[in-house]
Amino acid sequence: MALRTAGSVLVIFLWSVADLQVTVTPTWWSTTLTCSTTCTLTGNPTYIWYRNSEIVQEDSSPSYSVYFKTEDSFYCAVKGINSPAVSVAGHSYFQVTYTHQNICTLKGSSVDISCSITYPSGHTVSETNWYRKGKLDEAPQILSQGYGGRVEYLGNMQSDSTLRITELREEDSAEYKFRFRTDQTNWKPTFPGTTLTVTGLQVKVTPATVTEGQKVTLTCSTTCTLADNPNPTYIWYKNGHVTNQSNSLFLNPVSSEDAGRY
Repeated sequence: MALRTAGSVLVIFLWSVADLQVTVTPTWWSTTLTCSTTCTLTGNPTYIWYRNSEIVQEDSSPSYSVYFKTEDSFYCAVKGINSPAVSVAGHSYFQVTYTHQNICTLKGSSVDISCSITYPSGHTVSETNWYRKGKLDEAPQILSQGYGGRVEYLGNMQSDSTLRITELREEDSAEYKFRFRTDQTNWKPTFPGTTLTVTGLQVKVTPATVTEGQKVTLTCSTTCTLADNPNPTYIWYKNGHVTNQSNSLFLNPVSSEDAGRY
């Protein structure tokens, strides 16, 4: 504020400093960034847009459109004032967010693969499908095929969905994705889903060839780290009877009494 006296007249000038903000608006085919101010700028200001600190547009329009997927950051500047940087990643009208990117679990167990769904207001979900990603020369396999009643769908299918697979087999290992159709569009996701790895238990004998009186180590392992129990308790059996609870069983030294099936 400035004060100026002219005779008996007191003239008061008011001014304010503008703050710049960038709003992100996704559309069907692009993402629109808009540089907004907390007050009306005088004159015809030029809006300068930066992508990762490099100028990509200088225009009188406060908007800039991004027509590609990117993790880059963007910010605008007007009259030497910069806005905070924003990222357009994750801003989409249609989006599926998976609870886990990777799941490792044991053969014979059950697994829940969950996701949440985002879509524009005014749309109604009319059809949903869980499917597994096939090899490059294979079409996606809808989960109602080939699972023999081992598949169950949970959730309201409007904002969240869970795929439950029971009696898991090693051949169930695959990438699982969710696809939905609304009353206005059929949206097909392009980003990764949840990768499921089904593992069995393996026993390794060290050394591989055993002679009487020699120290032997039996180690129980999985091909991946179990998602729900990274430090499981391994139960060892000898001839069908519990002998130990540990991931490794040490026989030192081996004698005829140690012979058996483990």
